[in-house]
Amino acid sequence: MSDIFELEARDPEIYRKETRKNTLILMAIFIVLAMSLATLSVSFFGHPDGNNFKWNAAGVFTGFILTTIIFKQILLKQPWMSSSLYGWKLKRCLMSITNCMHQVEASVEQNDITAIKLLRFYHLGLMQMHQLEGNDGGVSELQKPIQKLLLKIEALELDPQQTRFDSAWIDSIKQSAKQKSV
Repeated sequence: MSDIFELEARDPEIYRKETRKNTLILMAIFIVLAMSLATLSVSFFGHPDGNNFKWNAAGVFTGFILTTIIFKQILLKQPWMSSSLYGWKLKRCLMSITNCMHQVEASVEQNDITAIKLLRFYHLGLMQMHQLEGNDGGVSELQKPIQKLLLKIEALELDPQQTRFDSAWIDSIKQSAKQKSV
């Protein structure tokens, strides 16, 4: 089954504001849980004159586990987490392309339409991620490869607005590369 991801127009200032707020909320939950549980575990199981490191560590670890459960079961479903979730999904898509970039680039050189779509999405997604995170230097680094790909897209009369990613394309590129190596 393939996963589809679509680039969305996002305001970088709002994105950064929301993701910072979400990070602070998650950190606060973890800190409160970890400190409380560490204190409780030392109170119940610790020794007044002994080394209570293991009880502190157990409390912190339990706080981490509970924070993870709260995050996955409650926080991720909240509408105010949408910016963080969007950024996480975008980064996962970009990373899945990065992991097979040598195969994608080789297939682009052979005018493989799927590879061209993947690389164009990668460029657009990476540019958006740089803009959302306020990394203007990263955008300027992409200009030369983007122009090269746009010339190929134009020559093949393809749509340059590749805002959609289908994870099945990765499998297709990997399968194609496997067949070529045999």
